[in-house]
Parts: sequence; structure tokens; C-alpha cells
Amino acid sequence: MAYATIDDLEARYGEVPSELSDRVDALLEDAATILDAQVVVDISDQQQLARLRLVSCSMVNRALQAAESDAYGISQASMTAGSYTQSMSYANPSGDLYLTGTEKRMLGIGTGYILSLRAGSGRDCR
Repeated sequence: MAYATIDDLEARYGEVPSELSDRVDALLEDAATILDAQVVVDISDQQQLARLRLVSCSMVNRALQAAESDAYGISQASMTAGSYTQSMSYANPSGDLYLTGTEKRMLGIGTGYILSLRAGSGRDCR
């Protein structure tokens, strides 16, 4: 079950061309599958469902933008005038669905902690 619809995506990012509607539906389902693998979903929690809808739309928008634009998602660029060199690195060149750190924090996942234990051996361990 997808947490967002094409209408939700369009409300946030603008109109989706009709030829992309099947792809968007599939991506929304894929985003839900990724989220279900990482989040314990309580369908009675409306705030959690709203966050899942928001994150689903963001994930799909990133995937669509990466596929549609040459400039979207550039994480590093370099140009030189002397020998006409230009180089670019893309953050998401294949248009994968992924969660950002902010989205993980919003959903309460990906938070870790550090634990320190005192080493000991034999009867001195207490």
C-alpha cells in the first residue's frame, strides 16, 4: 500500500505528465516498500502517516528529477577554461529511491548510540 498518491506528489511538486503516471504509481509503491522495511507503521497514527506521505513524495520527486534533468542532483562540479575541461558528479545518477538523514530523523529511524563498557576478567568483573 502506497502512502502517497500522484495527487499528493502534484500538490507538492507540480503536475506530473500523464505519460509518467504509471511510473510514478510504481515509484510510490516502491517507496512504501522501502519505508515498510524500516519503519514499524501504526495505521491509526495520523501524524506518522502524514510523515510517510511527505517522505514518499520526496523520495519519488528525487528519483524523477534525477531522470529528467541534466543539472538536478549535481553534488560536485569543476570547470577549467584553459584546456576546456568540465567535470560533474551526481548525487543520484541512477535515480534511486533513498532516504535523507532528515527524513530518517523525521521517521525515528537511523538513530544510533554509543556504548562504553569497562573491560575486565575473572572475579574482578562487577
